[in-house]
Amino acid sequence: MNYSTLKKSVALSCASLLVAGMVSAQTDSAATTTTTTTDTMMSSTATTAKVFGGRGQYKTWSIGLNVGATSQVLATGGSNDFRNKVIELGYGLSIRDQLGHNFGLQLDVRGGKVSGNNSSLGNNGNYSTKFWQATLSGVVNVATIDFIRRKNSVNFFLTAGAGLAMYNPTGVTAQGVPFDYKNGAAGGNAGTGSYVREYVVPIGAGVKFRLSDAVALNFGYTENFIDGDNFDGVKSPSNSKDHYSYGYGGLEFTLGSKSKPSLEWVNPVAMMYDELYDAALRQEVEALKGRVTNVENAVTDLKKDSDGDGVSDQFDKCPNTPAGSVVDGSGCVIVFPAAAAAADTMTGTAYSNIQFEFDSSVLRTSSYPVLDATSADLRSSGKTVEIDGYASSEGTAAHNLSLSRDRANSVKTYLVNSGVSASKLKIKAYGETNPIADNSTEEGRVANRRVAFKQR
Repeated sequence: MNYSTLKKSVALSCASLLVAGMVSAQTDSAATTTTTTTDTMMSSTATTAKVFGGRGQYKTWSIGLNVGATSQVLATGGSNDFRNKVIELGYGLSIRDQLGHNFGLQLDVRGGKVSGNNSSLGNNGNYSTKFWQATLSGVVNVATIDFIRRKNSVNFFLTAGAGLAMYNPTGVTAQGVPFDYKNGAAGGNAGTGSYVREYVVPIGAGVKFRLSDAVALNFGYTENFIDGDNFDGVKSPSNSKDHYSYGYGGLEFTLGSKSKPSLEWVNPVAMMYDELYDAALRQEVEALKGRVTNVENAVTDLKKDSDGDGVSDQFDKCPNTPAGSVVDGSGCVIVFPAAAAAADTMTGTAYSNIQFEFDSSVLRTSSYPVLDATSADLRSSGKTVEIDGYASSEGTAAHNLSLSRDRANSVKTYLVNSGVSASKLKIKAYGETNPIADNSTEEGRVANRRVAFKQR
């Protein structure tokens, strides 16, 4: 089959595919009118997809066919060895993997012919280059979300990549010398017997229209930059890199199960909106609200203190205590002993017991009169006294022993500071031993937190 016949066959095939795609789109449009309600809540295939569900829930692979026109002239400008452009046929096949809503990798295989001449300059210089090229490009959808429709219908995209081009320039130079790089030309070059191979960089843009869930119509324009100066068969110092452009239209078919939506056309904003109104999600939210309410009620109950004694009702073993009562951790009133020792302390009787607060070795101001009376007697009589420290039974025995020693030292320090000789004062710690009251009651424990004196 010669090149001209191949060109016509490809053109007819692509035209047939375009017609088939339009018919499919019309059929799909008619079917869509019968499922308007379903589409209002996203299509039935798309309702199973989640915004953060991963690529596995979508169709990502597609294959496309395109046909169009080639030219040696670029829309962005640039110099050429041949002045006059000639429009020729180009065609291609593409395979793309959509990696995300707005980006995919695409393999393009293209072929065709690029031609030009210098008839406007008054000479017969011309060229015609048949080419094939394969490139891998990134495709970026620059408008992937349609805020007007629930499904995207139009995508604008940019492409850029690199690959390998194979071509055979033929023609006549401005001096009238024929050339054929592959086969050789009579009176010209001898020919290499193979196609020229050079790197090529395609950069392009386009627009894509969704005809159905499986078919899209593409229109695009690509500028191809050849890494060489032999694409048009002429090497020129002023134009060291050749180029050509390709404008095309074609159909793209999404591959995969009909039960999955195409990743390229999914509108993530619409999906997120639908997820917020998903019945199962709303049930989960309501259940969560119920659990939060239960926790709030439990916290409210925990903080409830009916008698205002600072102990919540759940832990109050002595409810309805009178206002202003001093209570312990279980909400029961603390009864302080009205013992003679207390009376002695208030009147300042020497050698009376010195009482301490719970887990404390700090002297109470109420103990000062007793200590002052004891100091006065010791200084006047020259007696020696043993200071015995005690503790109640809360805590470990070791802790209580240390606490009783600290209490005895507090009394000794006060007496020494008041003028009593330290040599007349002996310290002894008894911890929780030798209680003078029952440690199982608060009243008894208060009495046992003491320092006692033994005169010698």
